[in-house]
Amino acid sequence: MSNFRYSQKEAHPNKTNTLMTGITILLILLVSIQIWFLYSALNNALTENFNIALGTFIGSTILFIAAAWLLRYLPEPRKAADKK
Repeated sequence: MSNFRYSQKEAHPNKTNTLMTGITILLILLVSIQIWFLYSALNNALTENFNIALGTFIGSTILFIAAAWLLRYLPEPRKAADKK
């Protein structure tokens, strides 16, 4: 049984590019939502609404973990010998 990284190395470059584009778009979306959470947390912290600030902190932490997990699936760069 093969693992994910071996299958990814053997994939056609177009499939690898599609995978990398999809992961990059997801990462940009997650970071954008984290920035929105930061903005919301700061606004609510200034008005002394601690519950919303805590909720956005927890949500941002979960999004950070998801983004770090997604980085694992980015393909490795192709080497010059593979390009023929």
